[in-house]
Amino acid sequence: MTVSKDLILKELSKITIPQGNIVELDYVRALSIQGNKVSFVLEVPNEIGASLEPVRQAAVELLEKMDGVDKASVVMTAQKSSDSQLGSKGPPPDLKLGGHPKAQDNLSNLTQVKKIIAVASGKGGVGKSTVSVNLAVAMSQMGYKVGLLDADIHGPSLPMMMGTSKKPYSPDGKTIIPLTLHGVKVMSIGLLLPKDEAVIWRGPMLMGALQQMLQQVKWDELDVLIVDLPPGTGDVQLTLCQRFNPYGAIIVCTPQDLALLDARRAIGMFNKLNTPILGMVENMSHYCCPKCNHKEYLFGRKGMLKEAKKIGVPILGEIPLELTIRESGDKGSPVALAKSETAKIFKIIAGRLV
Repeated sequence: MTVSKDLILKELSKITIPQGNIVELDYVRALSIQGNKVSFVLEVPNEIGASLEPVRQAAVELLEKMDGVDKASVVMTAQKSSDSQLGSKGPPPDLKLGGHPKAQDNLSNLTQVKKIIAVASGKGGVGKSTVSVNLAVAMSQMGYKVGLLDADIHGPSLPMMMGTSKKPYSPDGKTIIPLTLHGVKVMSIGLLLPKDEAVIWRGPMLMGALQQMLQQVKWDELDVLIVDLPPGTGDVQLTLCQRFNPYGAIIVCTPQDLALLDARRAIGMFNKLNTPILGMVENMSHYCCPKCNHKEYLFGRKGMLKEAKKIGVPILGEIPLELTIRESGDKGSPVALAKSETAKIFKIIAGRLV
């Protein structure tokens, strides 16, 4: 049997500590396969490094039991606590949030990001953040290196949906180290501010905050950075498209005519900004009774299908109105992590996008 990195990571994800499994926590580094020999570096936070020797030994034993692996070598190193994915105890030191955007060309933290994809909607409440989170997790499970940026400055919801309240760290008051959650690198202004504090900023400050979260976050190598935009067609959308040249946009809407009307406005905005529309996702497409399996189209039927056909945009998928999606978002465990029919829908959407 020929082993692959995907197979090895799948096995290693079975090794868990209280904070999660070692793959999701991004502790597995420099994975190498040479014939029947496998090696990697187990890079762990300083504060828990001394207690993780059994984890290193368990990784060696687990790999050497795999078909096609004769020898496994695992070296454990400890990060400084400042670089820990566990987060810091307080907000990044001296990091000034917001402020007017600066005329700077420092895009060094984005040079390794292959594609930026915006997830947008014309109005709020259509499930844009739900799609962003589960799409990011589904693509990560497919083996892609994925980042997720919450650009909804006034209503950041990704910290709750991704299940964290930990704060990212800034080693120098300028560069921000994102958290790694469910295999995805995550950044949100909700991670930097006190809980429940309202963000009362005008347009220029929103633009400055987006610039900070894109240019000052150390994203490292990513296949795709998914940006969850706020609803509407305002300053944040303009800044992203004009300054950072996204690869394309995904439009999320619900079937009713009002949502489709706003979706048309969002599509029109991206067209004017020369940002390609990669596809549409219909959320709350229908409700399926768990007792009799009868489908009820509460918000109308085939509205998005007609609209997508009219403007020549592909349909990436239709997501049902389902209790498990809401529950998983509230619990901070995206439904795409589960082995369910709903999880398969998000994997199909991710596959079509790829």
